[in-house]
Amino acid sequence: MIFITAKFPVKPEHADDWPQLAKEFTEACNAEDGCLFFRWSRCLDDPNEYILIEAFEDDDAGAKHVQSDHFKKATAELPKYLQRTPDIVNTKVEGWSKLGEMSVD
Repeated sequence: MIFITAKFPVKPEHADDWPQLAKEFTEACNAEDGCLFFRWSRCLDDPNEYILIEAFEDDDAGAKHVQSDHFKKATAELPKYLQRTPDIVNTKVEGWSKLGEMSVD
């Protein structure tokens, strides 16, 4: 699985609108074959920062994602709402593990 986390520093005047601004892109990504999930979360410590967590089945799905029309459209249109270039971690993992420290019986 390709696992990606990115921090999006949204301009303060657009922070409340970010879910709507990214909605079309988000819906298109979630509909992609091979997309396991594509989810946003607003940072509790900084209301201008959104965290994107996404995962794709394999390299093929990841490649199709970045070559899609909706990806190209988003990378052309969404940066104007950002304070700076997002930070990203992109890695391959085997899949989910259990968080043993919070085991629920």
